[in-house]
Amino acid sequence: MSARFGKVFALLMVVVLLGAAFAPNTAKAQGSLLDTVLANGSVKCGVNPSVPGFGFLDGDTFKGFDPDFCRALAAALFGDPTKVEFIPIAAAADRFPKLVAGEIDVLIRNTTFTAGRDTQEGADFAPTTYFDASTIMVRTADNLTKLEDFAGLTICAITGTTNATAISEALAAVNTTFTLTTFDAADQVYSSFESGACDAVTSDRSQLAGRRSIAADGANWTILPFNLTKEPLGPAVKAGDSKWLDVVRWVVYATFIFEEKGVTSANVDDIKATTADPELKRLLGVDGELYKQFGLSADWAYNIVKNVGNYAEIFDRNLGPSTPLGLERGINALWTNGGLLYAPPYR
Repeated sequence: MSARFGKVFALLMVVVLLGAAFAPNTAKAQGSLLDTVLANGSVKCGVNPSVPGFGFLDGDTFKGFDPDFCRALAAALFGDPTKVEFIPIAAAADRFPKLVAGEIDVLIRNTTFTAGRDTQEGADFAPTTYFDASTIMVRTADNLTKLEDFAGLTICAITGTTNATAISEALAAVNTTFTLTTFDAADQVYSSFESGACDAVTSDRSQLAGRRSIAADGANWTILPFNLTKEPLGPAVKAGDSKWLDVVRWVVYATFIFEEKGVTSANVDDIKATTADPELKRLLGVDGELYKQFGLSADWAYNIVKNVGNYAEIFDRNLGPSTPLGLERGINALWTNGGLLYAPPYR
């Protein structure tokens, strides 16, 4: 190599290295969905329009456990729980395509966290907000009590749900042949059951309880006591955006921590003014700057509990013993009460 060529080669290498050093980071250039949501001034939340207790339309207002978590997210982002654009997703099969396409910012629609969905659907899951199970609902008079009783019968389910797979696997395991009929929307499933076209319905236990609570003949329906599968339900976001996922994740965790610490919508102001608890002082924006790591204001978590409540308040308002569903906390109690709800420390 000549000295002249060597100098030219060295100069070219310097140019290449400098170009690499100053080239824009594509991921950073694209930014997080968090920035877009904040700029838009509201969060687009995909919800179920037809499951009493969990997500349903009451006139023009979305109510239920899942919409309240949408409101909690809006409160954290904007200090205002009304800054939500609710996007009804009637067909379960539409959930992940709409999420991946960006038609919704977050999916909070009684959606089960599974390995397949986590790796194949382009979604990342936030913490479970409701630990559920798949089971079967029957007409009480038919006296169907065990899996083998469904031989030759028709069981209906919603297309694109884990329940359709669960019932097929469960009956195959006991060598029982049946007919599975699926429909795109829940209303179709339950109207078919009411008309007698289906001998039974399979879904998450919570959804079955919700639909039974509003059915004219619901008093004559029985939800079988055994579970077919685990169904951990919770929010999901489009995969690959850790900053947005962090926000959604910690909104959920904040509701757990507030319940554990005894902070409610009614007493939060007093606690904020007097608490000596280091974790609460950080979470309520009294001390520290951890909130800056989320790109939120110091009072993000305060706004959640003040405007929407802690986990217990959300649960009791929509699902608890004083509601038509009448659900007990069960495994959805805090870990301190023998349940599965457990938040990492906020520090």
